[in-house]
Amino acid sequence: MPMPLSDDEQRILREIEANLTATDPQLVQQVSETTLYRHATRNIRWAALGFVAGLFLLVLTFTQVLLLGVVGFLGMLVSLLVIERNARAMGKAGIANFGDSMKNGPLSGVADRFRMRPTSDESS
Repeated sequence: MPMPLSDDEQRILREIEANLTATDPQLVQQVSETTLYRHATRNIRWAALGFVAGLFLLVLTFTQVLLLGVVGFLGMLVSLLVIERNARAMGKAGIANFGDSMKNGPLSGVADRFRMRPTSDESS
């Protein structure tokens, strides 16, 4: 069972926080804005980009230069491992949060453009 901090410990903690805020406000702001979800989401996005780049390298070079194709495949494999590890770190709540951010993100309207709409013949 966790024990609360004593009054002396709370005072020392407030002094440390005040000192840190006074000496490096940018660090305090960066640490307060960065969460596990943001960090993992950023890693997943970079890994997805790495996966796509590895896929392109694999498809474009596999028949001419086998070594570059293998490098592309290994890049894809590493990217998938990074995605899996960060998805586990985020947990179920984080994955739901990530899905919501993708739905409401800059590409949110793209899916709507490709969704099938009934024509005038189908609606009657």
